[in-house]
Amino acid sequence: MTTIDCRNLACPAPVITVKKALEEQTELRVLLDDGAPRENVTRFARNRGCQVSEERDGTGWALTIVSSGEPAQKAATTAVTGERVLLITSDRLGDGPEELGRLLMKNFIHTLLETSELPARMLFLNTGVFLTTEGSDALEALEKLGGMGVEILSCGLCLDFFKLKDKLRAGGTTNMLTIAESLLSAGQAIRL
Repeated sequence: MTTIDCRNLACPAPVITVKKALEEQTELRVLLDDGAPRENVTRFARNRGCQVSEERDGTGWALTIVSSGEPAQKAATTAVTGERVLLITSDRLGDGPEELGRLLMKNFIHTLLETSELPARMLFLNTGVFLTTEGSDALEALEKLGGMGVEILSCGLCLDFFKLKDKLRAGGTTNMLTIAESLLSAGQAIRL
């Protein structure tokens, strides 16, 4: 049985690490910090039909995860006809402290790289354009998403307003007509 040390890893790294390992192995021992990392990995594994046993390991936990060896059943999803479009109107996710909101948005964008279903297009408006411009912690992930076929578009008016047009580093610019048409024709539009 392989042991994976996920201690001291920030969210969502422990779950992503375990997900990748379970794609190749049916039995794992995972070392985790107490709290959210243990809870998130346990929930992830159980939601995929794995058996999970936990034992205290010093200040953290050791989880033994055993899968059936068969691919996990996908969660039931509503059939989407048409493209999936993400509308990102802020450089933060949620309504809490700014620093936490920025960290959550960065983690969300990086985590998209690990999902099996990608959006066709990501539209960035208002302070969301800070994510696609020079100095953003999300640039590397956005460039990878673009390379995977996700269209990355930032509002030209917003870039002009914040004097960032010459600092755009991921994707291209767009206008409100294209944004409106994209949202109205989408099979699923998700606003963050």
